[in-house]
Amino acid sequence: MGRVGAIVIALAGVLVLAGTGVHVTQAQQPAPPDSLLRGAIDIHVHSLPDDRPRSVDGVEAATFARAKGMRAIVLKNHYESSAGPVFMVRKAVPGIEVFGGIDLNLTVGGMNPHAVEHMTKVTGGYGRIVWMSTFDAENAVRTAKENRPFVSVSRNGELLPETKAVIAMIARHNLVLATGHVTAQEGLLLLREGRRQGVRRMVVTHAMNPPIFMTVVQMQEAAKEGAFIEFVGSAIRTADDQARMDRFAAAIKQIGPAVTILSSDLGQQGNPLPADGFAMFLGAMRDRGISVADIETMTRRNPATFLGLP
Repeated sequence: MGRVGAIVIALAGVLVLAGTGVHVTQAQQPAPPDSLLRGAIDIHVHSLPDDRPRSVDGVEAATFARAKGMRAIVLKNHYESSAGPVFMVRKAVPGIEVFGGIDLNLTVGGMNPHAVEHMTKVTGGYGRIVWMSTFDAENAVRTAKENRPFVSVSRNGELLPETKAVIAMIARHNLVLATGHVTAQEGLLLLREGRRQGVRRMVVTHAMNPPIFMTVVQMQEAAKEGAFIEFVGSAIRTADDQARMDRFAAAIKQIGPAVTILSSDLGQQGNPLPADGFAMFLGAMRDRGISVADIETMTRRNPATFLGLP
């Protein structure tokens, strides 16, 4: 991808990076089912600026999504609030709604209610989601067998006071509680506490992905606590990815589209562009017997409710 100012335009199977003269052919890739993207909302998009390679910056991600007829995207950064960049992206790309949030990793102080409150004061008020720790979550660090500091949300089966303080801040400002990369059991603890404190909107972050690995029974329990269950497409290239799509479709049929949100979790360099990859994911679900009406529920109605949109 070209960098700042390069706008990605899909035309006749060729990616044209405006202002760069660079053309990247896509002849070997099947055309994604773009019709499924019209009016869709992707709550999980990674973009520059970041501390690691990304395929698009925020302006490019929003421009491409708008060109596909999408309604909204959420820009996520693991290590700092995306509320500020989103304000600028909205100014640069009118005609699509863009939101951000904060991920409670070590760089923002972990379980830090002050960081959450600060996000709510950023110009525009477009920071909507609070992800519990992801890459720095105790569960993620231990699963990867890394020897480094981590962020804990619980101890001995009980949420820590600072975790409850974060949840209280989420409730106070009517934000979204996203469970991040904590264990499945910790995710359920967070949801129960969120419900107890009056949090109105919650989601289990890519519930079936590592290092969470929620079972269908656990996802059904999470839904009973009032949470949506997120499934992310990511890249779909290999036989293992196809098997993952099979598992996702089977789980969605068991827990039901009424409590499910589909998103891309794309933006990584080398993967499909977020909107294209999202379309491929939705097409994979359709090909596995998920109806277009149910896909629209999981990509339009549910994420709109999740973000507090009409």
